[in-house]
Amino acid sequence: MSQVDFTDPATIAELMAALEAAGVDGLQLERPDQGLRIILARGRPAVIRRPEGLAVAGASRTTVKAPIAGVFLTHDPSRPTTLHRSDDVEQGDIIGFLRIGPILVPLTAPASARIMRRVAEHGAIVGFGDPLFEIELQS
Repeated sequence: MSQVDFTDPATIAELMAALEAAGVDGLQLERPDQGLRIILARGRPAVIRRPEGLAVAGASRTTVKAPIAGVFLTHDPSRPTTLHRSDDVEQGDIIGFLRIGPILVPLTAPASARIMRRVAEHGAIVGFGDPLFEIELQS
């Protein structure tokens, strides 16, 4: 049996369809180097998050990386405004999205931080682990 690629958008879409058909509310998958949690919110878009957060451990500067492959968006395309007017964010603030087919995956700040640089451009196709932002953690 081959190993399933949980970073593949088609695999995620199939998992979501299977969960919905089975009436299951969510699924969490863990590996030593990655994790994936899918929560189906009835009547609202599905949310996909890495349970351990998006930051890579390090000094006060760190990189927020893509938890899954998709199209990087700096803002929700269904809303006319951008997410942040400033580069200061609090833990849990939405700082971008990944679009995987019809699914928008919110990317949240792993901690209070200042966004130092946006690495990926709006509309860029990114893969699992690609850097999206460089941030400086705030004390």
